[in-house]
Amino acid sequence: MTSVLYTDISSLVTNDQGLELGLLGELKDAALVIENGHISWLGSAKEAPDADQKVSLEGSSVIPGFVDSHAHLVFAGNRAEEFAARMNGENYTAGGIRNTVSATRSASDEELDENIATLAIEMYRSGITTFETKSGYGLNVFDETRSVRLAAQHTEDVTFLGAHVIPEEYAGRTDEYVQLVCGEMLESCAPYSKWIDVFCEIGAFDYDQAKVILQAGIANDLQPRIHANQLSASRAVELAVELDCASADHLSHLTDKDIDLLANSNTVATLLPGAEFSTRSEYPDASRLFAAGITVALATDCNPGSSFTTSMPFCIALAVREMKFTVEQAIWSATMGGAKALRRDDVGQLAVGKSADFVVLNAPSYLHLAYRPGVDLISETVIAGTSIHRSNK
Repeated sequence: MTSVLYTDISSLVTNDQGLELGLLGELKDAALVIENGHISWLGSAKEAPDADQKVSLEGSSVIPGFVDSHAHLVFAGNRAEEFAARMNGENYTAGGIRNTVSATRSASDEELDENIATLAIEMYRSGITTFETKSGYGLNVFDETRSVRLAAQHTEDVTFLGAHVIPEEYAGRTDEYVQLVCGEMLESCAPYSKWIDVFCEIGAFDYDQAKVILQAGIANDLQPRIHANQLSASRAVELAVELDCASADHLSHLTDKDIDLLANSNTVATLLPGAEFSTRSEYPDASRLFAAGITVALATDCNPGSSFTTSMPFCIALAVREMKFTVEQAIWSATMGGAKALRRDDVGQLAVGKSADFVVLNAPSYLHLAYRPGVDLISETVIAGTSIHRSNK
């Protein structure tokens, strides 16, 4: 197979702490070689080996591709008016999800698939090379099944989220809906899914209901993750740790007990700054998590109601400005942190043998992702050695 040498890289973020070059394992004046979709060499440009092809990046910087471990791409319609209402002072509740459920149920497979593809392309343009996506806007057996089936055509990290909210037709019959999710719906969706998720929150599913749902998924060979503590403090983090969830997501309201639980677990704390931005909510303080030694991920939470963004650079800028991340912590969390939240060791890092998923920045350093918010700095996105997006620059 053809080998390609990328050279003249001013700054190469590897996330390889074995290099003893800080959190990001940053190499200066670097180069890397890709072959068979994987990295076969990286190091100083002066020591680069010969390759079949040579590409000069002319002083640009390179980082690992972003890994978005939390997104909701299977839906129809939009909720722009709901967003405008919140900006006019109305409080956010989960009720708007039901509006998207209605639109999603009415959409054709072709319409849903086109929307997933459109949003995935936006993600690639923002430097995301790996993404997870969930169901959760069907909330019946037929529409949840087609949601995960369509999602599986776009990513291997598909999450069954039949337990997003209680659909209107089950109002006042939550236990019956839980039985449906754990029974016929799970049986139908499991073949297309890798993960199971639940929204453990007031107005959705409580600790006991969430536990039953996640345990049913585990019994069907799905790996658990959880929406936790978005709107209020609850026992969701406790449940995440108890069931060894790969990730507890949102975490806008954390107690000291929650911090201690996460610090002594394998569960990644995934923060979603786009949700706080779009709901005008208070941002969580990530410095508490880092100080406790907790693994942190950043994700877009792309969804039509509370975080309609596919831009990881935007989320990085928010995390640094509003959540007390350092720039280095934000970059790591959006790459390696996301990989850990998906329990993947093939992405999120640039090292020999890893997938050649990387992003070329039209900037001399990764610092510019936070330093120049709102500016498109993604020059090229490469997945498994194949360029899938190039800017017009």
